[in-house]
Amino acid sequence: MKTGIIIVDHGSRLADSNRLLEEVAAAFSGRYGAQYDIVEPAHMEIASPSIAEAYGKCVSRGATEIVVVPYFLGPGKHFTQDIPRLACEAACGHPGTHVRMAKFLGLDDHMLEILATRVGESLERPETGLNGISAGERGPESRS
Repeated sequence: MKTGIIIVDHGSRLADSNRLLEEVAAAFSGRYGAQYDIVEPAHMEIASPSIAEAYGKCVSRGATEIVVVPYFLGPGKHFTQDIPRLACEAACGHPGTHVRMAKFLGLDDHMLEILATRVGESLERPETGLNGISAGERGPESRS
């Protein structure tokens, strides 16, 4: 039995955001490829590949056991309702396969380390606001 991993985020209209998930999936595959040789990214909505498309790719690569991994921090509506529904719909199109859903990322010491790293990086940058925006400014579109 081959296992396929689908890492799912929300999906975005911003190509850079969607590309980041592809990088996450590739990095996961690079690090854990000996254990999980089938890893696909998917977006819950807005962008491709969808969960159904990623599921189909996993199956075409030989997976019969599919683990859907939400790239979400908490147990919101997408985790509790939308992703399970979309994963089950995808599985229905592929008899002989089984779908499981992993837990959301949640609270973990590794997440706390990442938060501390991001705070440190922010404090080392010369700007004082959000991505260089000072208090009272609206953002890059307001600068002329």
